[in-house]
Amino acid sequence: MNRRQLIRSAFAASVLCATRGRAAGQVPENFRDDPFTLGIASGYPTPNGIVLWTRLAPQPLAPLGGLTAPFIPVDWVLGTDERLQNVVRSGTVYATPDWAYSIHIELTRLDPGRPYWYRFTAGGAQSPIGRTRTAPASGAPLDALRIAVASCQQYEHGYYGAYRHMLDDELDFIVHVGDYIYEESWGVPPLVRQHPQREVYTLDDYRSQYALYKSDPDLRAAHAAYPWFVTWDDHEVENDYAADQSINGDDPAWFHERRAAAYRAYYEHLPLPRSAVPFGASLPLHTSANFGDLATLYLLDSRQYRSPRLCPPPPGGRKEPMKCPELEHDPGSMLGARQEAWLDARLAAGRAKWNLLAQGVVMSHIDEQAGPGRRYWTDTWNGYPASRRRLLDQLAKHRTSNPVCLSGDIHTFLVGGINAKPDDLATPVVATEFVGTSIASQGLAESRVDTFKRENPNLIYGTSAWRGYLRLALTPQRLETDLIAMERTDTRDTARKTLASFVVADGVPGPSFA
Repeated sequence: MNRRQLIRSAFAASVLCATRGRAAGQVPENFRDDPFTLGIASGYPTPNGIVLWTRLAPQPLAPLGGLTAPFIPVDWVLGTDERLQNVVRSGTVYATPDWAYSIHIELTRLDPGRPYWYRFTAGGAQSPIGRTRTAPASGAPLDALRIAVASCQQYEHGYYGAYRHMLDDELDFIVHVGDYIYEESWGVPPLVRQHPQREVYTLDDYRSQYALYKSDPDLRAAHAAYPWFVTWDDHEVENDYAADQSINGDDPAWFHERRAAAYRAYYEHLPLPRSAVPFGASLPLHTSANFGDLATLYLLDSRQYRSPRLCPPPPGGRKEPMKCPELEHDPGSMLGARQEAWLDARLAAGRAKWNLLAQGVVMSHIDEQAGPGRRYWTDTWNGYPASRRRLLDQLAKHRTSNPVCLSGDIHTFLVGGINAKPDDLATPVVATEFVGTSIASQGLAESRVDTFKRENPNLIYGTSAWRGYLRLALTPQRLETDLIAMERTDTRDTARKTLASFVVADGVPGPSFA
């Protein structure tokens, strides 16, 4: 080391010591209130890594969680046993107000396919101990995989008993396919719980909304028990938005800033990797994950890049299925050109037995017109038929093995096959779709779902009467999906039942009753 390097090194060390001293000097030795009110979480497992998350918020609904310090040191440990007696990794990071005192620790050099336990400490307070798991080695033989799929958890409509039951399912991970929060109040009274505000708009608003939703103990427990993957739908920003287009006709510049606030709060409250850090109103959410030789999970973003919606309702008008002749010549995209190209490259390289496409909205063809003629809910893939055809063409071109779409959005269990030409049921079935009902959000009218089934023989099952989740069990020979329904959502202590079970056999597109 020469003299100039030595001076720089000494200066850097002095700045680091001063920064740490200033941070420590503004943090009380002991928090008066628990700083881990929002819980802990892990996500995005790889064969040698995992993301750990928490956010310090002793007063969770206050701006910045009631904190004012410029830095708060947070210690963390990762061990191979549930009592953390065998610690294999540890460190200190600094939570700052820039990211609402949230932290994302992206660990590498871990062992594949094994459980780990972790804990955070800050200001003399300790978090609960969380459990997580790395993915199996890439390409390694894998006999089984268990997954839960969740969506649509409107806080006012009910408790999150579904997450409590997931704790008994011995899952490998949870996939959330959208509407983690709702930006506005709605629903048929009586509501079980209340939002403090009718609608949220600002960064502080969105942060407070996430804190409110994470006040549910069953949601926090599910985050602490399993690693998660997440993608969004619309209510993380605004109902039925498309890219920078507000369904309410808001000024695009104003809405762009609202979306930036919503995306930032999303990152701050979920165990997302560093690759998803937002810059303004851009957050690169789409990604994929491999699980041995058995499955690849593709997380798709069906909101951020989509083309403007054809035949939207007028601002303030009734939102309903539309007759939309323009769909016949739709040049638009649900995923955007870059994401379509990314997916094409990933599918080309894929070698897994099962290929799971997790995304926000229904992909199956659904004509909502009773009798002759057709009406479509154009916010779903039915409003982007050319984009859907391109995706199906990609699957065919790359001979993608056993494609299965996992969707949410409509608060309804739906099970069906996707045809090579989705609106032509004479063409062969090439993929399967399982649509999960909501964790809590109120469902569609059952009569509307009856119309779905009557007019669309590609759907073999549907009901909107229940809240719950999808539970998937994969083996090399088959994928079995259980529709898990809660008896009620107006109490935390609720029973569950399996409404129906379905099987997709290896090499046989489309679902059948188990």
